[in-house]
Amino acid sequence: MQIIKYPSDKSVGDAIHSGDPLLVLISFDESEMIVSHIDEAIEHHILLARCGKDSRDIDKYFRVVVDDTGADWTFVCPSDYKGILDKTRRISVFYKDGFSAIAKGLQALGLYVGINIPRRYQRHIKELMN
Repeated sequence: MQIIKYPSDKSVGDAIHSGDPLLVLISFDESEMIVSHIDEAIEHHILLARCGKDSRDIDKYFRVVVDDTGADWTFVCPSDYKGILDKTRRISVFYKDGFSAIAKGLQALGLYVGINIPRRYQRHIKELMN
């Protein structure tokens, strides 16, 4: 996994050391992770643009906000994820893939914290439980 630290290794390292929040984007194919102190980019789509990528490609990444207390996953499953037509199966695969990719990404940053899906993003999870 290629790790891009915006705007610099030092900025991201300082944020990790101080426990400040980071924005993290992990590509669905796990080939790339983009990381920034939250104050440097503010939003995930802005971080993409600042790294020279198309901000409209936001739905090609798992999106996380993480600090030393936990990782909040913006759980938004694209309707075309892996070409899976069945909604329940698609959400299930996205959930499994996301937890795996996010755990690997956090480990690569030296962050060993829990992964949380905030309540506002749990509507898809509730569908799986029904």
